Amino acid sequence: MAGTVKSSIPLPVILTAIDGDNESLALILEHYKGYIRFLSMRRLKDEYGNEFHYIDESVRLRLEVKLLHSIVTGFKVLPE
Repeated sequence: MAGTVKSSIPLPVILTAIDGDNESLALILEHYKGYIRFLSMRRLKDEYGNEFHYIDESVRLRLEVKLLHSIVTGFKVLPE
């Protein structure tokens, strides 16, 4: 649904994801799944002019890999 606000990811999940915990990384991927799918959406027109939307899987996978790489290698939690 457009315009819905999800709850934030709990800090312990973020901290364990930084350490490379697979479950925490999967939770973060699940949290951002809709946004990643939105960013991966492409338009396609057929020979009759009909327009279709589809998810570009290569873009989706690249975004997921970039998110995971950013979390594990360079993510910093700032103190409040």
